[in-house]
Amino acid sequence: MSLWITYVRVGFKNNMRKRKPHRKSSASRLDSDNATDSPRPLSETSEMSLEVGTLNRKRKPASDKQRPLTRYLPIRGSDLDLRQHIESAGHQVVLCPHVIINSSSCRGFLHKKGSKLNGWSRRWFVFDRNKHTFTYYSDKSEKKPRGGAYFQAIEEVYLDHLNSVKSPNPQLTFIVKTHERLYYLMAPSPEAMRIWVDVIFTGAEGYREFEHGT
Repeated sequence: MSLWITYVRVGFKNNMRKRKPHRKSSASRLDSDNATDSPRPLSETSEMSLEVGTLNRKRKPASDKQRPLTRYLPIRGSDLDLRQHIESAGHQVVLCPHVIINSSSCRGFLHKKGSKLNGWSRRWFVFDRNKHTFTYYSDKSEKKPRGGAYFQAIEEVYLDHLNSVKSPNPQLTFIVKTHERLYYLMAPSPEAMRIWVDVIFTGAEGYREFEHGT
């Protein structure tokens, strides 16, 4: 009887040894911990960065052609060379035939949305730093201005990303905001639009942050 009990106990211990899980080596555990602690890279289309909100929004990598923020502030100095300023901002003025720029002015055709009617009209625009005016004419003769604004009335210049107005080409549409109204303008090319935005903002003396020195 005692021999049978001993045989049963020995067999039970052998079975327990077989069922005991295999322990990982210290090296295997270290690799596993490192894999757990290391952050998982987010893909370009990951939605995780969008769930937190705008404050934790995934930042886009800075572009080599990104211009300093100071270039978007108005410049009142009379000694500013407008063409040199625009070229130093990364624009290739020579390759853009739609815009004529010299040291103090910028000229070119833009389509403007009517203030009363919804139609778009082709107008000749002139940005003049000597006269401190942004005006438009029917043609290149510049005989009689049809409208415009003084620099001190220009508050902001920005692209119409929200498509706030029905435009023949929304990707080329930008807005000049003055104290009295909004000018909806459409450029003939993407580069011309970017040049006009940077040019006009050098004269946006109505910009509130600039005006109050903040």
